[in-house]
Amino acid sequence: MQEFISISVQDPRLHKEDTWTTYVDYEIYLQTNSMCFRKKRSCVRRRYSEFVWLRHCLEQNALVLNVPKLPSWNPFFSLRNEDQVTKRMKGLQEFLDNILQVPLLLSDSRLHLFLQSGLSITKIMKCSLGQTRYTVAEAIQRSSTVTQRWGPE
Repeated sequence: MQEFISISVQDPRLHKEDTWTTYVDYEIYLQTNSMCFRKKRSCVRRRYSEFVWLRHCLEQNALVLNVPKLPSWNPFFSLRNEDQVTKRMKGLQEFLDNILQVPLLLSDSRLHLFLQSGLSITKIMKCSLGQTRYTVAEAIQRSSTVTQRWGPE
């Protein structure tokens, strides 16, 4: 059987934490039979700033590679503008599609935690540095997935 990695960025959701803090996050669904991934199906929600963090990490780790670009930051980006949100979502999808085609980038534990765990960026960093009571594999295994969508793993 041929190895595959299928990833989908979808379902943007607007969150309003208080009067001044509003953001959009996106669902990232991953389905794969690749040996590179701990779980064969997973779902997490991430926001644009977390993608920026991931790209920065991958850039530092792979100095000789050109890490794919993210959709550019727009100072006039409106969370309520459906076209802008959809365009950004498609750009994030393209970014991940391109990342997952680079074997060197697939070896980065932060990428796996980003895609397959619900950990915050701070906890991803600590876990990848071995500063948590749990390993990367344990963090991913313990992370909940959307089992209703695909059934039990």
